Amino acid sequence: MEIFLIRLLQFMLAISILVLFHEGGHFFFSKLFGVRVEKFYLFFDPWFHLFEFKPKKSDTTYGIGWLPLGGYCKISGMIDESFDTKQMAQPAQPWEFRTKPAWQRLLIMLGGVIVNFFLALFIYSMVLFHWGDNYIKVKDMTAGMKFNTEAKALGFKDGDILVGTEKGEFKTFDVDMYRDLSVARKVNIIRNGKPMSISMPGNLDLLNMIKSTPRFAMYLSPNTIDSVIPHSPAMKVGLRKGDKIVAFNGKTVDSYNDFTNEIDRINDVLASANTHTDSLKALTTTIAFVHQGDSVPVKTAITLASDVRIGAVFSNILATYRQTHVEYSFFESLPAGAAYGWNMLKGYVGDMKYIFSADGAKSLGGFGTIGSLFPPVWDWQMFWMMTAFLSIILAFMNILPIPALDGGHVLFLMYEIITRRKPGEKFMIRAEYIGISILILLMVVANLNDILRALGYM
Repeated sequence: MEIFLIRLLQFMLAISILVLFHEGGHFFFSKLFGVRVEKFYLFFDPWFHLFEFKPKKSDTTYGIGWLPLGGYCKISGMIDESFDTKQMAQPAQPWEFRTKPAWQRLLIMLGGVIVNFFLALFIYSMVLFHWGDNYIKVKDMTAGMKFNTEAKALGFKDGDILVGTEKGEFKTFDVDMYRDLSVARKVNIIRNGKPMSISMPGNLDLLNMIKSTPRFAMYLSPNTIDSVIPHSPAMKVGLRKGDKIVAFNGKTVDSYNDFTNEIDRINDVLASANTHTDSLKALTTTIAFVHQGDSVPVKTAITLASDVRIGAVFSNILATYRQTHVEYSFFESLPAGAAYGWNMLKGYVGDMKYIFSADGAKSLGGFGTIGSLFPPVWDWQMFWMMTAFLSIILAFMNILPIPALDGGHVLFLMYEIITRRKPGEKFMIRAEYIGISILILLMVVANLNDILRALGYM
């Protein structure tokens, strides 16, 4: 429950910041061009609100709603999700959105996206300025990588150290490395201390590389115990800090990767268990480990916990390999943060094509998935990195040409600028209804996926 609350608070704080800045972008350009903003709300307020006030001599009512699905600016003379047809039936006023030139209306609609994008770049810059950049170079992972059957068919062998592609060296082991691998024609590696290269097809399925079990490539993590949880299965069989697991579930274990592969196999057996006896049988297996300083392994039976865990924490990879730390001055952090943010946007946009595949649709996630991206402890660096990433997602998703989103309004404004004709009011209202229906459907699908994953059906 504590972890859930910590993640929930981080998620709510991040969303609040991003919504305020997004709507603030619309608000800024509206005020700049003399357009009246009737309401400025954090969260939606159907039927009632939590807080509301209107400053003296102000046309804007500020408030906080109770439904945390976003927020809104109610701009005078604009067809939006409020469907205020009564106002639109009145004679147009000079302070209304509909009376302004198309280029001003365009900037008002782009305001939220612009602010979200530059907010992300600024946050990334400040994270680099305050904490610097800490990472482990792929070529410094001297124990090498473990590869699945697809990778081995291309010529990789367990223990190979990935160095880079024809485009350059890998920085660290992350999704960018996988992206480079998926389109590479040649991958440079180190095998048994000698540099060599492997030819690649250049069109691997990125989603399959990441989602396959085991993955296309994973760094070899140590199979050494860092700590043991009291009263756990690990403690009951005599595992101690510094011990090394050498076999599990009847298979030799050379790394933590091998251990997790066996855990996955047990999970598969457990999923098909029909009775309590079957489950208990699936959870009972064998383990062999070597105490620190000894050479003779201890072999014994072990009954795993119901969550298929042994109750031990393995050594951290960060303590195994040399970390690279890069510090940035304030002025150095600005272009570095901008480059980092731009790279994140390019990667996110490039990966969107997988959404239209069956596996991609299943990978869609709702609020639960987004919340789980935050760390289980309050870590300000990770919080700001996630907030910046969500700001990029919010900017991109809002610019999609779907009615009811900013991008839908931009699409109709571009049509008006090109043809010099405004779309009809009835058409705009119908389009808004269609857009809202699409958004509700996407939200239902994404959150239904979360529920199905939680229940073990996906």
